[in-house]
Amino acid sequence: MQTKSGMSDSILNGFGNGSSSSADRKAENVISGASSEFHNFIADIENLIKETTTLTGEDLSRAKEKLTTRLAEAKESAQDVGGAIAQRGRRAVTVTNEYVHEQPWKVIGASALIGLLVGFALTRR
Repeated sequence: MQTKSGMSDSILNGFGNGSSSSADRKAENVISGASSEFHNFIADIENLIKETTTLTGEDLSRAKEKLTTRLAEAKESAQDVGGAIAQRGRRAVTVTNEYVHEQPWKVIGASALIGLLVGFALTRR
């Protein structure tokens, strides 16, 4: 069983505070990379739209191929981001579950207090 401060640290680490694990850093890198990839994809689409009015046969085929490649890259980045977010969510759920099992009365008390405050706020309206 962990001490109160040890449990608080593990909960905060589970939700990604300042002390990041390698999984957190990887998730952040994937998300930032996907964001820049998305912006590059949008810029490529805008350029293609501007250029399509003057493109002919072979140039149009190359532009279509480039767009198809960029679209595949964007889809892959989106899948990476989804996986990273799901991984962080699973870890947060695991840490929360462990805390609830180790400190059930604290969780029950906090839940009762929150319920009381919400009930009070709703009746004041």
